Amino acid sequence: MSLEQIQPATGQQASVYVPYIQSNKRNGLPYAIGLYQKGVVEGQRKIENSDNISFIATWNVATLPSDLTRCRIQFDGNAELSYEMIVASHEFISFLIELIENNKRYRAADFSQAFYRKLLRIDD
Repeated sequence: MSLEQIQPATGQQASVYVPYIQSNKRNGLPYAIGLYQKGVVEGQRKIENSDNISFIATWNVATLPSDLTRCRIQFDGNAELSYEMIVASHEFISFLIELIENNKRYRAADFSQAFYRKLLRIDD
């Protein structure tokens, strides 16, 4: 399923997350929640001066914005290239908003630099 086929969440479902999401990202919130409820996304990580690397990200679906979401991402179908992080669901949904925006902008489903910095614990 492509990101363009994601069914947006209802206004009531999205309203729970509104206080947690920056105002400039709120237009993408219903679609990010729709994607979040799927629990999986496939994409490609852009690598400068090289071929893109495919990935599949999976996560548990939490009920509340403050509940924790465990995200696992595997690159290139290789178990040795698997990473995991646990974040509040509202933070993960914010990352999904950025992924959807990147897909619209660049025609490639990829997470943001902030997501990868968090995943790889670069700023910890």
